[in-house]
Order: sequence, then structure tokens, then C-alpha cells
Amino acid sequence: MSTERPPRTARRRDPEGRRRALAAAAQEVIADVGIGRTTHRAVAERADVPLGATTYYFPTLTDLVAAALERAHTDLGVELRRWADHLGDGTDLPARLTGLICEYLDDRSQALTEFELYLAAARSPELRVLAASWVDQVREVLAPLVGAGAARALAVFLDGVALQHLATGEPVDPTAIETALAALVDADPGN
Repeated sequence: MSTERPPRTARRRDPEGRRRALAAAAQEVIADVGIGRTTHRAVAERADVPLGATTYYFPTLTDLVAAALERAHTDLGVELRRWADHLGDGTDLPARLTGLICEYLDDRSQALTEFELYLAAARSPELRVLAASWVDQVREVLAPLVGAGAARALAVFLDGVALQHLATGEPVDPTAIETALAALVDADPGN
């Protein structure tokens, strides 16, 4: 009788893949329960990894939250490039932008993560740069179409629409949004 063991298959190590998976899980947890209730344990459970894996790759909760918010920032950049393509030369901008904001709000996860970042940035100066970058990305998509002043006004309005929708749970009113967007585009404040 042989006591030989079958050869062990080497596990492939992918530290960057593990970091990305943990950041993705943290992003989901933040969207579900907020930054204040995000823990290493909750992220480990979501990622289906041992708790030690989260603390190995992200020694502090701040590190883990920052990685999740960076990932959300990257996701927003991809989404805004899609917006820029869809908006094209700005023809029928209010209607097109209304469609995009309504579609964006269908994915509560991304919008909730964005507003979690805004709130965290109000209390945490190190996150303000990231939050400002999110706002800048929106303005950069809109400014070539309407000018810098109107882009600022549109970004503020879109944040307000999103925040009100997330806070109240009321459905968005595309007609009201389109009417307000048209007024802001026409007003062109402070170009």
C-alpha cells in the first residue's frame, strides 16, 4: 500500500486580483450600508474570503474605503465617457441628458456610493480631492457643449436631482428634469 500523496496543484497567487475583488466588495458594502457601517468583516463576507485577507491587503478601514471609492471613481469615469459619446454635439441636450440621468439613477448602487463619498469628503479632507474630481469629470463632459458656467449649474442640478431621488425614493419626473435642464442650458450662467 502506497502512502504517496497526489501531487499538490499550486495555487496561483494574484495579489492585484484579490485587491480588486476586495475593493469591489467594499464598494458594494458601502452602497448597501454606508461608509459608517462598512467593516473589514462585512467586506470579507461579501468577497467570500477570510477576514485576514482584507486586513492583509488593506490594513486600515480607511485604506479599504479609499480603494472602494477609487474604484467607484473609475466606474464613474467610464460612465461619463459613455455620456460624452451619447451627448455628441449637444443636439437636443436637455432630452438626452434627462435620459442619461434617469438611466444613471436606475443603478442606485453607483449613485449611493457617490453620495457616500460626498458626505465622507465633508468630514475627511483627504477625500475632498477625489470628490472634487468626480464633480470635475461631470463638468468636463458638459462644458464643451454649454460652456463652463452652465456646466457648473447643470452639475449642481444633476446632483440635486440624484440626492432628492435617493433620499425620498420618489420616482424621477423626466418632464420636470428636462424643463429645468433646458432653462439652465439657455441661462448659461457665468461663462
